[in-house]
Amino acid sequence: MSLTTNVLSVVAKLLCGSSVRWVDCQPETCQRVYFANHTSHLDAMILWSSLPRQLRIVTRPVAAKDYWEKGIVRKYMAESFNALLIDRKKIKVHRSPVELMIQAIGDKYSLIVFPEGSRNPDTEMREFKSGLYYLSKKRPDLELVPVYIDNVNRVLPRGEIIPVPLLSCITIGPPMWLENGESKTTFLKRAREAVQRLKDV
Repeated sequence: MSLTTNVLSVVAKLLCGSSVRWVDCQPETCQRVYFANHTSHLDAMILWSSLPRQLRIVTRPVAAKDYWEKGIVRKYMAESFNALLIDRKKIKVHRSPVELMIQAIGDKYSLIVFPEGSRNPDTEMREFKSGLYYLSKKRPDLELVPVYIDNVNRVLPRGEIIPVPLLSCITIGPPMWLENGESKTTFLKRAREAVQRLKDV
């Protein structure tokens, strides 16, 4: 892990003063998909920075290519965090986001994903998109770990450029898996509820 990455990680923690709680889950290096609510462009960076160093090395945040490739600074940051950038505007059937994720993680990396899709400024979480379901179906061995991110949207409100230092909290909950025969609708509802429950833990 580069010096730049370590510095950016420290800066991210200072900006958000993030506290991390592991609830019925341990920081292990097995392959996982951390899935969280999405309220800010900083979510991926803050969650990634909050993981122990041994996990950061093998964890890749999934982020929007159109945002993180805009400008030299964002692009450099995305490269430093080893982000997997997905082009939301040019999705191809044979190169779907799920296929790109599976190819990128191989048998080594974990992922950070945001099933709501785009950022959600509301307090109520949006319905989850189907990507998490199809990813789980193709790689049922992956641990699915729900995460609730609180207050990061106030650190970098929509439309703002300069972050405002505030205290945020990240709660990481117990792993779950896609159950045999479970429908897409049932699974996505269960995954969304797993994140919601962490809000009040």
